[in-house]
Amino acid sequence: MALKTLSAKAAAALDKELMSTGAFSIDQLMELAGLSVSQAVSRVHPLSKGRRILVAVGPGNNGGDGLVAARHLRHYGYQPAVYYPKRPKNDLYQRLAKQLEDLDVPFVDDFPAALQSADHVIDAIFGFSFSGEVREPFPAVIQAMAETQVPVTSVDAPSSWDIEEGPPKSGVGSNFHPAVLVSLTAPKPLVKHFRGRHFIGGRFVTPAIAKKYDFEVPAYEGIDQIVEVGPDGLKL
Repeated sequence: MALKTLSAKAAAALDKELMSTGAFSIDQLMELAGLSVSQAVSRVHPLSKGRRILVAVGPGNNGGDGLVAARHLRHYGYQPAVYYPKRPKNDLYQRLAKQLEDLDVPFVDDFPAALQSADHVIDAIFGFSFSGEVREPFPAVIQAMAETQVPVTSVDAPSSWDIEEGPPKSGVGSNFHPAVLVSLTAPKPLVKHFRGRHFIGGRFVTPAIAKKYDFEVPAYEGIDQIVEVGPDGLKL
């Protein structure tokens, strides 16, 4: 059974529908997405492997998911640090950053330097809406993640990858292959190029929405917000 995926266009339409007829706020969706990312990180990288988590945060919703994940990881006992070079003036993102500051989570300016002392990295730079060229200061960050031996978990999409076609053929991100991917709501077509551990997260989609967009809601267990799946989409 092939893994059913959501195109970038369908994912954007689904998000819009969740926030209209679905009655979710963007805050709720971001909270649930970030919570699922934090659970995936804690699953693949338990505290015994090291507490220092470096979170690379972009300026959009993907970055917001990363900020939420950092907060939950701090409460789990990890020591997150956040690289957030392009902070939007939007009230939502400012509140998420303030919540981290109140927990004494440091914000770092030098990503390569912070990477040298990290045990795990969260790539929350670009999500399913990414297209075009990677703009500064992110090319060097993505290159650093591609070259490091530190395991990287990407949120929804490895940053720089085309949502349909996967890694670029050349240039920034062409050699970036994260260890873990957390697909939010449903996998995107790029998963056919991904070879690491793959989780689906976001336990909020109704059966009616899943049917409309033609994908399956995985069988989440207990209080888990994530399900690990194989290349065929079957639960591991």
